[in-house]
Amino acid sequence: MLGGSVLWFRHGLRLHDNPSLHSALEEKSGPFFPIFIFDGETAGTKVVGYNRMRYLLEALDDLDKQFKKYGGRLLLVKGKPSAVFRRLWEEFGIRKLCFEQDCEPVWRPRDESVKTACREIGVTCREHVSHTLWEPDTVIKANGGIPPLTYQMFLHTVATIGDPPRPVDNAKLRGIKFGTLPLCFYEEFTVYDKVPNPEDLGVFLENEDIRMIRWVGGETAALKQMQHRLAVEYETFCRGSYLPTHGSPDLLGPPISLSPALRFGCLSVRKFYWSLQDLFQQVHQGSLCSTQYITGQLIWREYFYTMSVNNPHYGQMTDNPICLDIPWKSPEGDELERWASGRTGFPFVDAAMRQLRLEGWLHHAVRNTVASFLTRGTLWLSWEHGLAHFLKYLLDADWSVCAGNWMWVSSSAFEALLDSGECACPVRLGQRLDPSGEYVRRYVPELARVPTEYIYEPWKAPLDVQERANCIIGKDYPAPVVNHIVAAQRNRNAMEELRMLLEKAPPHCCPSSEDEIRQFMWLNE
Repeated sequence: MLGGSVLWFRHGLRLHDNPSLHSALEEKSGPFFPIFIFDGETAGTKVVGYNRMRYLLEALDDLDKQFKKYGGRLLLVKGKPSAVFRRLWEEFGIRKLCFEQDCEPVWRPRDESVKTACREIGVTCREHVSHTLWEPDTVIKANGGIPPLTYQMFLHTVATIGDPPRPVDNAKLRGIKFGTLPLCFYEEFTVYDKVPNPEDLGVFLENEDIRMIRWVGGETAALKQMQHRLAVEYETFCRGSYLPTHGSPDLLGPPISLSPALRFGCLSVRKFYWSLQDLFQQVHQGSLCSTQYITGQLIWREYFYTMSVNNPHYGQMTDNPICLDIPWKSPEGDELERWASGRTGFPFVDAAMRQLRLEGWLHHAVRNTVASFLTRGTLWLSWEHGLAHFLKYLLDADWSVCAGNWMWVSSSAFEALLDSGECACPVRLGQRLDPSGEYVRRYVPELARVPTEYIYEPWKAPLDVQERANCIIGKDYPAPVVNHIVAAQRNRNAMEELRMLLEKAPPHCCPSSEDEIRQFMWLNE
């Protein structure tokens, strides 16, 4: 019985700002086992797309390379976590298991199973909060035992708690004795001697790999991306502004978002938060007070986590106390499949849905467009369809934040329901965000030669224009799946009827103000 400790990597796929790593290294009496377990819930969903799996595996490969610099490696095992840790105790007598808190209720059965197994065998469990700025349970307690139901209420509550902790120092790995797995593990579990490919895990590329934007997983890439993002923020702060992509987002250039790195924990949210706050203070020398706006997108992430933490039904309509029971219709014909594959006949929507499958990414403004189109804007289909699709394909989709966004955009988590006709028109918003139509031409090549005046409504182009563009609507590119104007009016009427039925809506998350709505939905004009 050698003793030792285990660091169980799940989402916090990094070495910087890793209090669980520090805790694991406190155990000096035996070997150190850094481990990742493929347990059928890889990347946060049972059904995972190729890009999400590739990003995860790149992150694991980056960790493995960093450990190898110190004579160790990242252990990669396929199996049930509680069984793996029990066998490590039987073989080595491990004394301590450390991991970063996964606060979402979807992870609770897995974690409770592991904690129960550790109690039975006498292994100490240490769970550390570093995937969120504040521990959700602390926020709820500070709010009187219930989650804050509006964003403004959330801001008020965390202000009473105080600033989130700053990142911890980097752990010292030099001289650490790394553990290795005995032969019996190779016989009882699937053990990978190197990071597998997606195909090794049964995940395959659906189409040709023709990504225009290449996302790279891992801590090393994430820290470089953060420095680039901070340079952009610095220029923005110097101009007296903030949120550099809001209002005029660049749909074609390399994205500056760090959300995939934050979602997988390749980048510490605390490191990014405090880097932004410190940069703002550096630029303005304390003459301006840094507001929640400069880190607003990070705070929204916290808000959605907190809303979900005690609600196991948060990702569905049924039994979800914060979600309005909107009577969505069932999919008719192939309309849901056409939305998912980017063949709705609305070029801006189709470009986005194809980009999602190709690259695993969509700008926030574009996400709102396709979500509105699926739900209250056009098709009147449940947001649950969209959530399932995004959890498979979107690199930064995690259960809480993704479901929260879908409920918000679909009006499922509103008291003052939005007018669907003023939400995110698939024609007008495309014209505003990308007047030249280059975004559409990149991802919907059938429309590459369509004149700009028709690029967002190609069905209006005269036949001779369609022929010159080598794109006959209904043949080379589909006609619109529905008449959007008619559908929008029908949906608007349905929302009006719903308002009258909901004289007093049940308590649920809702917007704090009209301004907040317009910022969230990118309705700036």
